[in-house]
Amino acid sequence: MVAGEASGDLHAANLMKQVVAHDENPHFEYWGGDRMEAQGGVLHKHYRELAFMGFVQVLLNLRTILGNIKKCKAQILAFKPDVLVLIDYPGFNMRIAEFAKKEGIKVVYYVSPQIWAWKQNRVYKLKRDVDRMLCILPFEKDFYRKFDVEVDFVGHPLIDAIAGRPKRPSESVKESLGLNPAKKVIALLPGSRSQEIQKMLPVMVEAAQKFPDYQLVLAAAPSQSTEFYKKVANLSSLHIVAGKTYDLFEVADAAMVTSGTATLEAALFNVPEVVCYKSDPISVWIARRLIKVKYISLVNLIADKEVVKELIQSDLNPVSLERELKKCLENSIYFKEEFSAISKLLGGGGASLRAAQIVIKEAKG
Repeated sequence: MVAGEASGDLHAANLMKQVVAHDENPHFEYWGGDRMEAQGGVLHKHYRELAFMGFVQVLLNLRTILGNIKKCKAQILAFKPDVLVLIDYPGFNMRIAEFAKKEGIKVVYYVSPQIWAWKQNRVYKLKRDVDRMLCILPFEKDFYRKFDVEVDFVGHPLIDAIAGRPKRPSESVKESLGLNPAKKVIALLPGSRSQEIQKMLPVMVEAAQKFPDYQLVLAAAPSQSTEFYKKVANLSSLHIVAGKTYDLFEVADAAMVTSGTATLEAALFNVPEVVCYKSDPISVWIARRLIKVKYISLVNLIADKEVVKELIQSDLNPVSLERELKKCLENSIYFKEEFSAISKLLGGGGASLRAAQIVIKEAKG
């Protein structure tokens, strides 16, 4: 299994859990993270060593990336898997899929690359190299059908991850996070990669400080240290929690979220949010000429309309972020209704189980 970022680690770990529950003594070897490692097997490389953001960072680290691809191929050949499961991370995993297909290794791709957003011609490579494509977004099946590719829509695994959590009083959750149980909460999610955190966290902090009646809480990614966040934020009163993002979402009244899986997670917890994104100018200039979708957040893409505000590049500044955050805090009913509709579009629970059943079937050939 190959997962190259935090969201892939989460989805892969839930898949592994279901495979273990429905197959006899499966053995896993993988590139991934702490959640996958908790399910057993052998972790060869952690995703924190793979996180390069934007076209410029990829070019600067090309030698390292190519070295990683070579190492991954060698480990796959040594392991001789019954099935190779690739989780998102397309720049890397599509190369691995092509290699595996040539070696006669069965390939299941779980969480389709977002080829509907840009580089749509990659669909032909996926058609050639992947035996089963498992999609988690409802509109992806129609996209692939246009290219005469049959895929499996298994539903979104976040539904299960969130629905399975025990219900607790918000006061006790806040206390468990070391927060004041009587004070409302604004959550800051500046991403997991150091480059994006450095660009977005200072803007988030400056905007959030305009709301003195709220306690500011940052959800730290496992790939970064608390010291790093504190240095970038330059705010002693900022409370930081690590590995407890879902607990934070349970009690947050609003959130500022870097574009990615966390935007959908916030929505499924009914947390009003502003979506933030800022990268190096060259990467964004290139992306704007290549991307074929109207939105960058999963929330708006699934809804096919602007449900949450997206602040990108120069639009992401303390003044605009303060304005949109104020709207979030004043319109919770609107967000709850919109997020409920999005949850229904995602196909209900059982995604990880459905995916596991397909993986087991493919492995047994």
